[in-house]
Amino acid sequence: MPEIKVADVMSTGPVTVKAEDDARKAAALMEKHGIGCIIVTDAQGRPIGIVTERDLVSRVMAKGLNGDEVTCREVMSSPLITIDPQAPLVSAMAKMARHKIRRLVVLEKGKLVGIVTDRDILRVAPALIEILASKGEVEESYIKEVQVGQCEVCGEWSEDLREVNGHFLCEECRSEYSTRE
Repeated sequence: MPEIKVADVMSTGPVTVKAEDDARKAAALMEKHGIGCIIVTDAQGRPIGIVTERDLVSRVMAKGLNGDEVTCREVMSSPLITIDPQAPLVSAMAKMARHKIRRLVVLEKGKLVGIVTDRDILRVAPALIEILASKGEVEESYIKEVQVGQCEVCGEWSEDLREVNGHFLCEECRSEYSTRE
């Protein structure tokens, strides 16, 4: 039985908003498209965050803020946790469990190509169970801890953020941090 890849189940053409768009626009687009999240992009169109229904409830509505006066940048979750479309779906499941999230942004060579959700995975769960049973193990070599967004130290855009002591750092800041220790 062939292995199921992220590309086999992901949704393509994810809906996006600009970081400076207001939160109401994100909510309206989510309602229009019947989706539970929207990808936030910077001025160059690069994905930098995600706004979910939960973000809108907890960061706008629960605080009594006006959705017309709050930007998507202010309510988005960042940095993005991503996966390659050719990664095994079981790797996506492991990453989602490890980060306690329900959605992974799918990037191919740094380009936004889709999103995979827990619902996408549930649709193919019977086939996954069969694959895992026959294989006997999950290949961890496909799981990359690569995340995209802005470095928390220098603020520069990076497609290779890594967590160091609770902060997401670019390669240059990670190397500077390691030389200080």
